Amino acid sequence: MAQTHGSHESNVGLIWKVFGLLSIVTIIEVAFGIVKPAYMHFTNFLGTSLLNWLFLILTLVKAYGIAWYFMHLKHEKAALRRAIVWTAVFLIAYLATLLLIEGGHLGEIFERYTSWS
Repeated sequence: MAQTHGSHESNVGLIWKVFGLLSIVTIIEVAFGIVKPAYMHFTNFLGTSLLNWLFLILTLVKAYGIAWYFMHLKHEKAALRRAIVWTAVFLIAYLATLLLIEGGHLGEIFERYTSWS
């Protein structure tokens, strides 16, 4: 069928590729969550374990992929993309920092009341 003026090409292939990549990232997250490698789980870096940093980074990658393709940021003007993406990046980094700091303090306070063995 010939394309007419104003019609859009199908993005089914792109949607499946993005779905596949997001699925792979999710499978990696789940696998690391099940296995919990000791070298990552017990290595502290900037206030939390390397495993937590891996989860944070992979979650941000998935969020960016979803926004970029499924929320159609790919086709927006650069200024709008930057405004949305950088606002979200800084907000998420700020909230993650607060959660890690406060969680660490609460962990120290309740350490004598909790037992992980």
